[in-house]
Amino acid sequence: MVGLAPYTLAMNPLLKFALELGPLVVFFFANSQYGIFTATMVFMVAIVVSLAVSYAISRTIPTMPVVTAVFVLFFGGLTVWLQDETFIKVKPTIVNLLFASILGLGLLTGRLFLKMVLDSALALSDTGWLIMTRAWIGFFVFLAVLNEIVWRTVSTDTWVTFKVFGVMPITLLFSFSLVPIIMKYTIEPAEEETSNGE
Repeated sequence: MVGLAPYTLAMNPLLKFALELGPLVVFFFANSQYGIFTATMVFMVAIVVSLAVSYAISRTIPTMPVVTAVFVLFFGGLTVWLQDETFIKVKPTIVNLLFASILGLGLLTGRLFLKMVLDSALALSDTGWLIMTRAWIGFFVFLAVLNEIVWRTVSTDTWVTFKVFGVMPITLLFSFSLVPIIMKYTIEPAEEETSNGE
């Protein structure tokens, strides 16, 4: 069949960012107009559409968005079914602790899961991946604790605003803070080929 090749190309970074942020923005506006329960239903639909579009373009779906989508559908379904917003509020806590636990389990068993996921995007030494993994474990735990503090102390509307417009900037700032580590432990292509050949 002719015509599949263009869809297997790497996705434009801006489009990828829009697909990841889009469902959250839709969630925010739906909540402001119709309340948390309708917003949760809209969020569930939006995240499925986002994954479908991502797959249609790149023919692949990254692991983390899939895991996040599964939890959104599960906790979102409980939120709507039981009419209890606690489930959707605690979802980020559980997801972040899950990611931290998976990375931590990898360290305990001698596996750098972060390297497995991002190896195609970054070429770091094992020391670099180890430092990055520890940093992300700490950050995921931080996000989990922060979410617990926020949803338990503020209104639902304020929590939604924090989730949409607070977590992303915090994550971006954290990611930028890792740039010096990435630069320090990046393996040059020639060096990588030499190490692989010996």
